[in-house]
Amino acid sequence: QVQLVESGGGLVQAGGSLRLSCAGSGRTFSTVAMGWFRQAPGKEREFVATINWSGTSTVYADSVKGRFTISRDNDKNTVYLQMSSLKPEDTAVYYCSSRRTYGPSRYPHEYDYWGQGTQVTVSS
Repeated sequence: QVQLVESGGGLVQAGGSLRLSCAGSGRTFSTVAMGWFRQAPGKEREFVATINWSGTSTVYADSVKGRFTISRDNDKNTVYLQMSSLKPEDTAVYYCSSRRTYGPSRYPHEYDYWGQGTQVTVSS
């Protein structure tokens, strides 16, 4: 069983930055792909970014490309989401997720474990 715990959310003004962290448990963390998703009120959960097991391959949603960066530190069992140039439309609960395999994916149904989420609110 893998447990994921997100942190780093909060309230920020438009144009500002935040860094989300996701700490994972389990010895397999360094061998699996990770992802970040978000869900705004009244909307479906949407893909944000994903990273492969080694950190050498990343994929981003078009809406965040150039503003967000996903990275990981396998020695610390942690994946990060650096968010810059934040916009009010980035407001959502952000979820960290883990696959059971090494390749990245943008599809939530291909993820096996999920954190509880962290709220990000961007004011205009």
